Order: sequence, then C-alpha cells, then structure tokens
Amino acid sequence: MRLDAFLATRIDNLSRARATEHLAAGHVTLLHGPPSLQAKLERGSGRLKGSMQVQERMAFAVALQPRPQMTAQAQEMPLRIVYEDDDLLVIDKPAGLVVHPAAGHESGTLINALLWHAPEMEGVGDDEVRPGLVHRIDKDTSGLLVVTKSDLALRKLAKDFAAHRIERRYVAILHGQLPGDQLTIESLHGRHPVDRKKFSGRVTEGKTAITHLTVLARSPLTTLVQCRLETGRTHQIRVHVAERGHPIVGDQLYGGVRPVAKTARTAQDAKWIGQIGRQALHAYVLGFDHPRTGNHLRFVLGWPEDLVAAAQGLYGDACGLPDL
Repeated sequence: MRLDAFLATRIDNLSRARATEHLAAGHVTLLHGPPSLQAKLERGSGRLKGSMQVQERMAFAVALQPRPQMTAQAQEMPLRIVYEDDDLLVIDKPAGLVVHPAAGHESGTLINALLWHAPEMEGVGDDEVRPGLVHRIDKDTSGLLVVTKSDLALRKLAKDFAAHRIERRYVAILHGQLPGDQLTIESLHGRHPVDRKKFSGRVTEGKTAITHLTVLARSPLTTLVQCRLETGRTHQIRVHVAERGHPIVGDQLYGGVRPVAKTARTAQDAKWIGQIGRQALHAYVLGFDHPRTGNHLRFVLGWPEDLVAAAQGLYGDACGLPDL
C-alpha cells in the first residue's frame, strides 16, 4: 500500500490529499524501517509516487497539522430564496452547487452567494468558511437548506439538529426493485475503511444512522421512494440504499453499474435513466421551530425541472410528491 493511502486509513479525519500534504511538508517520520525510506521521506512526496510502499514491520510518526483556514468571500450570484427573516434563510439549492468553500471549491459556493446577499451572516458562529451553516446537502443533491443569520438562530437550530427535532424528507429514484413498501434502515455510520471519500454502515465504530423509506412508485428498472431522516449523517441516504443493493440513480460515488436494456420495457426505462445527469435525490420537506419565535415552519418544494421529465417518463401520473 502507498504511504499516503496507508496514513489515510489509519488516522481519523485525515484524507489522502492531506496525508500527501503532510508528506511533502516533512511531517512524517520513519520510526522503524530501512534508512533509504527515511531519505525518501525527507525529499518530500514528489519523489514517492509509485515507489514508496508500506511493508510489514514499518512504523511512522505523524505530526498532525491544523488545516489552513480560509475566509469565505462574498460573491454576487443568483439565489433561490424560499423564506427569509432577520434570523434565517431557507434556500432552494440547485444540483451542482457546492454549499461551502473547501479545497478545490474556494469560490462559487452557496456561502459565497449568501454573504453577498446577507453580509450580516459574516461572523455568525466561529467558522469563517461556513458562517451560519447548521447543515448541508451534497453538491449533486437539490432542495431545501436552512442557513442562519444570527448567533441565536445558529445555537438553537444546531441543538435541534443534534436532537433530531428537524423534519427532513427526500425523494429519490433507486436502481432496481426495492423489496416491500416500507423499510427502516438502521446502522452505524462512519468513514469507509478503505475509500476515505466514502462513508459506510458496515463499520465497527460510528454514530447511529436511521432512515425510513416508503415506496411511492415502481418501473421495470427503478423504485421511487420517499426518505425520512431520523438522523442526518453525511451521505446517509446514499449509503443506506447503496449498501442494500439499490443505489440512487446517477450517484457516481455509490452508484454501481448502469442498467442494461434487455427488453422494450427496460429499454424505455434505460433511456429516461440516461437523461438524469446527477444523483436523483431531492430534499423536498424541511420543518423546524423558529429559533426566536418558537412558531413551527414547514416548507415543501416540488420536483426540480431536471427530474420532472425523467420521473414522468418512468412513472407517469405516479411521479408526484406524496401527500403529506
């Protein structure tokens, strides 16, 4: 195994990219192993690619460094605002939009746009990269997201999310025929032991993750489901359905292979599936108590345009959102 991959699998919250940065900066020391290996370490990761392999009876010391903090900058960008007051905003996030700045996405994110629209968000909370953020949805997932504009709102909503008092419902198109009409999936949830970009429920240690699924419609190759989150772990729905053998259509990280058309009926399904250019997951319900007034707010969002045609093609009249 390469050393950067080895370190990423052994140290919690250390990605392979960050391991490479530590190697390049000289923060990894060989405690036990051939002296030639230490010489390679001292020359940095540029000389290590493809040549430095971890073998038996090697030991390393890693001086973990804090991740450099960036400050999110305001950018003028279009926003779909569903609701706004002095304490919070509810946003309709389109698929393809990253929520907050990170390595590889330092600008052009939802937070950059929000800081332009609501400059008072700057300084809300202690995170200069994600001011006001209490939860997020993945880049290729569309739907409802609440962001806070005051410290009071941030504190109270963060507590409600932690206590699972927030209503969050999604719709998703899954590969294959999900058995039954209702299913509750409960598992531990943690980093995948090998691929650090992924999460898994097949871990020995982690936090509890619970997802409730209700089947809404079926087609020869797919199942349309409502997903109600009891907990809100990173990639939770994507992991739960993929590890049951029914990944979300278009999910490149957890999605597996594309279906093969073998009959006229499945060929039609495959056509509509092929037109979905991102993971078919949409956050359509968000409900919570207002952090200042205590009034209950509940928002319901229809299908986004990019999923409408595919859903109608797959399910016809059955593609509407469920009655609530």
